[in-house]
Amino acid sequence: MTLHLDPALLARLQFAFTISFHILFPAFTIGLASWLAVVEWRWLKTGDETYRDVYRMWVKIFAVTFGMGVVSGIVLSYQFGTNWSVFADKAGNIIGPLLGFEVLTAFFLEASFLGIMLFGWNRVSPKMHFSATVIVASGTLVSAFWILSANSWMQTPQGFFIGDDGLYYPLNWLAIIFNSSFPYRMIHMVTAAYLTTAFAVSGVGAFYLYRKKFTNQAKVMFGMAMLMAVFVAPLQLLFGDLHGLNTFKEQPVKVAAMEGLWETQEGAPLVLFGWPDEERETTRFAVEIPKVSSLILTHHLDGEVRGLKEWPKDRRPPVAPVFWSFRIMVGVGMMMILTGVIALFLYWKKRLFDSPWFHRWCMLMTPAGFIAVLSGWFVTEIGRQPYIVFNSLLTSESISPVAGIHISLSLIAFIIIYGLVFGAGIYYIFRLVQKGPVPETETPYGGHGIEAPPLVSDVVTAKGEDHV
Repeated sequence: MTLHLDPALLARLQFAFTISFHILFPAFTIGLASWLAVVEWRWLKTGDETYRDVYRMWVKIFAVTFGMGVVSGIVLSYQFGTNWSVFADKAGNIIGPLLGFEVLTAFFLEASFLGIMLFGWNRVSPKMHFSATVIVASGTLVSAFWILSANSWMQTPQGFFIGDDGLYYPLNWLAIIFNSSFPYRMIHMVTAAYLTTAFAVSGVGAFYLYRKKFTNQAKVMFGMAMLMAVFVAPLQLLFGDLHGLNTFKEQPVKVAAMEGLWETQEGAPLVLFGWPDEERETTRFAVEIPKVSSLILTHHLDGEVRGLKEWPKDRRPPVAPVFWSFRIMVGVGMMMILTGVIALFLYWKKRLFDSPWFHRWCMLMTPAGFIAVLSGWFVTEIGRQPYIVFNSLLTSESISPVAGIHISLSLIAFIIIYGLVFGAGIYYIFRLVQKGPVPETETPYGGHGIEAPPLVSDVVTAKGEDHV
């Protein structure tokens, strides 16, 4: 008996595994870098050492996370050549420059000034160090700009033509970069990154408050994070709605899978829960609210929403993963908004920092942003199938001529190596959190009377002490 290993499926699984790891790190560092810039600004403005201590703790976590993001990102680039060489050949004239711009304009910027953030505290002035933090934060946003532009072009390809040789050639770079789905995806993803950081920081702050440790620093973490939950989480609902309306226009088959709708309907119901059955072409056990899907997508109670049967079976995405991932993302988002509402009520009652039950809830919500980001990307990427470039290039036609056994072996290797390498990195982050924002006495730098956050030797020492 011969075991058949589908190379296309295995290549997709391998890319899904590696990018699921990778996306967690940029989603965290984008928000964390911006937050660190605000924390350092507050330190310089007020002279309050609490902000300094918070910065010194979280900049270490940022450095570790940034490093893991770089390592996991390099792996993705190599996969374009090893597993997706046909896609790289056909679309390389467009995707290649976009990814190259990201390296030239963002990665070099981040990597260069990250050195000043970590090593420059007793070598440059406070304003110069703050500028380095702001530049790194800006670099993360520039990086997101180019990566999301490339991904958005694969979702809504524009500004190109296909030559006689079957290759994609650019016609209008502005149309390629600022394609029709890019603005919505950019603001939705960056806001998701900020919320991911906010809830991770709030979970750590809540942990300290619950344990009555590092109380002053915990109040800074928790208070600033709850501000994001109060104001930004509801905005994300609006941004998500705008992104959904754009997807309804550009990729209606994806929306049909998200909604679990099979028949084209006027006054389509909102399916809260159910079990999409692709074989029977129905959503079983559906719990529906009449007409609400039409209201959300068309802003009319009797608006028409196209069902999945409008497309041939081989041109539909896998329905169940898209359907459930979308509900997980929305559900987590609603929990974030609820957290913000409760925080606002407790702040009004002057109980925000003295409510252990709420601190336990926020500790449980620590991974909420990561879960929402992963679920959202599952919707985006699985919902684009069976295309790698929507309505233009099929995923099955983009695979390298590689045997399935070879891809399966490399996938197993990735699982083992990622488990060891990133497991160690995440373990070290937990150790840094456990140690907390402990003030460290160092020589004030530059004669400015402000103590310097730690050098590399401090990080190494901390790590060594953790293992004693």
